Amino acid sequence: MTRTERIRGGLYGLLVGDALGVPYEFHDPSNLPDRDDIDMVPPEGFNRSHRGTPVGTWSDDGAQALALLDTVVSCEGFDAAHFGANLVAWWNEGAFTPDGRAFDIGNQTTTALEKLEAGVPALQAGGGGERDNGNGSLMRVLPLALWHTGDDGELVRDAQLQSRVTHAHPRSQACCALYCLWARRILDEADDPWNDAVDTLAAIYEHAPAHRAELERVLQPYVPRGTGYVLDCLHSARVALRGPDYAAIVRRAVAFGLDTDTTAAVAGGIAGLRHGEAGIPQAWRDQLQGRDQVEALCSLAGWVP
Repeated sequence: MTRTERIRGGLYGLLVGDALGVPYEFHDPSNLPDRDDIDMVPPEGFNRSHRGTPVGTWSDDGAQALALLDTVVSCEGFDAAHFGANLVAWWNEGAFTPDGRAFDIGNQTTTALEKLEAGVPALQAGGGGERDNGNGSLMRVLPLALWHTGDDGELVRDAQLQSRVTHAHPRSQACCALYCLWARRILDEADDPWNDAVDTLAAIYEHAPAHRAELERVLQPYVPRGTGYVLDCLHSARVALRGPDYAAIVRRAVAFGLDTDTTAAVAGGIAGLRHGEAGIPQAWRDQLQGRDQVEALCSLAGWVP
């Protein structure tokens, strides 16, 4: 498998996972179909969420991920002001969506968007309180790792900066940094990507006590529940990734219930890196809306098959 095939798998894995999870969002796991029946089109009689949304439509997860990809490609690196403007364009104009419609926007992100629109500098817009640790910056960060050519320290810095635009607490920043290093290690075909990423981030955080403490919190044993809390999202995705292939992984992510689209996007991005674009079921790739837009960004990034 080539590096480009893995990269495209990661991007499409995120978008397909997001779209797969959209109809099942907010449902308790006990109310979901059997895992093998989870599909882009839910079984007949299922009370789907976001009625009226076309099958295969990504939500805020995918839109913000594409907004971030557009920033790093256009600016040849992360630029907070450009990214903030992209987020406002998504919010107000439906940029980076398949159908010109922004939906499923989290409360913390909405607060940050209001600040951005009022002229608050991008790196000051995100909430930094204990309760500001939703998964809204984790869900979108993967394209940064796919594109980034700097060293590990620079990747960690930029992962944290993109988080600060909406989610400034060190916990959210640490989760984004760890996820990016994890993705990089998979791209580099490391023998033990997760633990290698953990060791690297611990060394980077040696003189950053607040972030080091949050990394230690991330690594504590955790029983995942599929909620929108950033630690829950990361751990739910890791458990889902025990599946044998892309389809099994994202179905397992959705089966946690609640924030189904985001859990499946976070798990699906890593699953796509592992299994490549061809490892994502062809039917799901065909059902994904907005593929021309994705391909245009891939072309700009140089990710052409």
